Amino acid sequence: MTNSVRHARTSPGREISTEFSLTPARLRVAVSDACDVIPEARRAEEDDEGGRGLALVALLSSRWEVAPRRINAHCTIGKTVWFELDR
Repeated sequence: MTNSVRHARTSPGREISTEFSLTPARLRVAVSDACDVIPEARRAEEDDEGGRGLALVALLSSRWEVAPRRINAHCTIGKTVWFELDR
């Protein structure tokens, strides 16, 4: 969520959305925004104040991915970053 707020410079009215789903097997969290720029994990230096978000997601989650955000069957605007945690 922090990456979307800080980096997804989108037009007014283009909201950032979060979706949570819980099953007996896992928790899935998805964050979507209208920015088409695909985030890339980077190696943060020890004294950097940021740059660890995707690395933490990759370390702590069972699965994660960045995918185009589907508005409908014919339209994608932006992206969705999702991850799953096994219960």
